[in-house]
Amino acid sequence: MNKLFTSVATAAVLAAAAPAMAADIIVVAHGQANDPFWSVVKNGVEKAAEHTGANVDFRSPETFDMVAMSQLIDAAVNQEPDGLVVSIPDADALGPSIERAVAAGIPVISMNSGSDVAGELGALLHVGQSEYDAGKAAGAKLAEMGGSKGICVNQEVGNVSLDLRCEGFADGFGQEVTVIPTQNDPTEVESKVRAALESDPDVDTVLGLGASLVGEPAVAAVTALGRDDVLVASFDLSAGFLQAVADGKAAFAIDQQQYLQGYLPVAFLALNAEYGLVPGGDVPSGPNLVTQDAAAQVIDLSAQGIR
Repeated sequence: MNKLFTSVATAAVLAAAAPAMAADIIVVAHGQANDPFWSVVKNGVEKAAEHTGANVDFRSPETFDMVAMSQLIDAAVNQEPDGLVVSIPDADALGPSIERAVAAGIPVISMNSGSDVAGELGALLHVGQSEYDAGKAAGAKLAEMGGSKGICVNQEVGNVSLDLRCEGFADGFGQEVTVIPTQNDPTEVESKVRAALESDPDVDTVLGLGASLVGEPAVAAVTALGRDDVLVASFDLSAGFLQAVADGKAAFAIDQQQYLQGYLPVAFLALNAEYGLVPGGDVPSGPNLVTQDAAAQVIDLSAQGIR
């Protein structure tokens, strides 16, 4: 029985068997308001609050703003909650605020980003995936599928986790890779991917770092150019991108199961507040490659905000 299954099963069984836990838990995430990925994380947070009876407050800045996020963490610390969940896209910017929480005796669990620094900052554990390893796995798979020259499209420049994805992709791919920076605007992404393919016909591989904001517009760009030879893969899931995978228009999606990233830290902190229970190590929520044979099975769950 693997660590992830054990952790999920333990959290679910104890949460179901326990009386309502009135712990106060604050979640501070970096996700931008227009990113569907984070609505799934929030759904997981809300379900964990329902299951445990904890009072949970989900907060995030309106844009990718590390100053605003550090201020949200500081404000959370001042409220002295029973637990704090944070994502850590920039340890230099957020580290002092997280360390302040730990020094105040507030149990902290990190999720989504920051697996490489969470322990150093005093977090109890991290729920997420190794972004470098996930990128490397994607790169190796795309090379195996015949890719020879790639682009990595980064829609959130400054997020260290996304930089690690591109770095891992380049190392796993073993061929030339160019990073294409964009804003988190699907129209801009489609335009930039199309321009990259038109300017260099040798580019035959596109890795997106978010399904809705990058994966779907990348597929649209490739389709508009009639480039059936281009492999498109993307981190994370959306119903639209999964449909493209199912239809053979995209190679695969990389699922980090962000619903678990929202659910498990809240469940763990509620159990910790009530019983002093907490897992003894990090919980890997991914990566899992969703290829054509499996894509159709999770489209509906993605549309429901679960996958």
